[in-house]
Amino acid sequence: MPDGLPLDEISRLLVWTAVAIYALAFIAYAIDLGRRSDIAIQQKDAAKQRELVGAGVSASASTALGGSLDEMRAEQQAAKAELEAPLARRARYLWARIGTSLTVLGFLFHVAGDVLRGVASGRVPWSNMYEFALTGTMLIVAVYLVVLFKYDLRFLGTFITGLVVVLLGGTVIWFYTAVVPLSDPLKSVWLVIHVFVASLATALFALAFALSVLQLMQTRRERLAIAALSAPEEGGAAAATSTPRRRGLRFLRTLPAGDVLEALAYRFTIIGFIFWTFTLIAGSIWANDAWGRYWGFDTKEVWTFVIWVLYAGYIHARATRGWRGTRSAWLSIVGFAAVMFNFTIVNLFFKGLHVYSGLN
Repeated sequence: MPDGLPLDEISRLLVWTAVAIYALAFIAYAIDLGRRSDIAIQQKDAAKQRELVGAGVSASASTALGGSLDEMRAEQQAAKAELEAPLARRARYLWARIGTSLTVLGFLFHVAGDVLRGVASGRVPWSNMYEFALTGTMLIVAVYLVVLFKYDLRFLGTFITGLVVVLLGGTVIWFYTAVVPLSDPLKSVWLVIHVFVASLATALFALAFALSVLQLMQTRRERLAIAALSAPEEGGAAAATSTPRRRGLRFLRTLPAGDVLEALAYRFTIIGFIFWTFTLIAGSIWANDAWGRYWGFDTKEVWTFVIWVLYAGYIHARATRGWRGTRSAWLSIVGFAAVMFNFTIVNLFFKGLHVYSGLN
């Protein structure tokens, strides 16, 4: 390491190292999904060979169909049991363990980079887009790793590490700014409270977003499976082989049912919504301290409220039976898209008292 290298430059090197390690974790998790789905299909096909004698349906047709409804439910029950299994009893998937180990290692470099940025600036490192993204992505990984102690969500590893690589890598490339002193409105204890809680809420929303995406994919698979399983009765065995597209998403056979994924996304959203509500309230108190008014319809204030309304709508829709399933999942995805819009587009292209991108 060169002599006299500034702490901020060391911080950037550590962050880039974290991005590289997260990318390796992404690859490991992707391999894990492929290996697990192949193992599940091999086991299923071996059992199916014994059951298809005299059934009049080929083994390839059975594989395309994904098996009977009873078999699909058995798969989903096994996946749910694995999801809730304690650490000592979880399946020891090699590539999942490698992916998780790499994620932990990348997280340690990430934390070191974030801390050094704070040391270099002499304050908490979240006063502009670069620093907020540095801390926000760190909390996404932190929440994911903490949740692993309760639920075996390693199947989300590809989504989480991929999202962090894109967000963190893009941040270092496009949003990096040198350390500068705080502007007067930011010189407040509310900077620590308000921004940290907002970052934590964003991390929980990111986890719910990933689960909602998988929920949509799993729900579609279940719907196609039910439709395909009725095809032999309507069009014979030939119709049973008319859904080859589903073979490209074989890893979904190792995941819990769509309603289980939806319930998990809902739990994380509830917690995130509580933190986001506090963010809205704390922001109003801070605005009154800084500018003498609680609410001024500033762009950032409006979008923070819009996000609150979207997630309130999602929670209400999820509590209403008619809006469970696909429609509530889309609300969760739209809510997270609004969070990303608020962080990027609003900070970059809108003017206002709250816009602290740090970019010229």
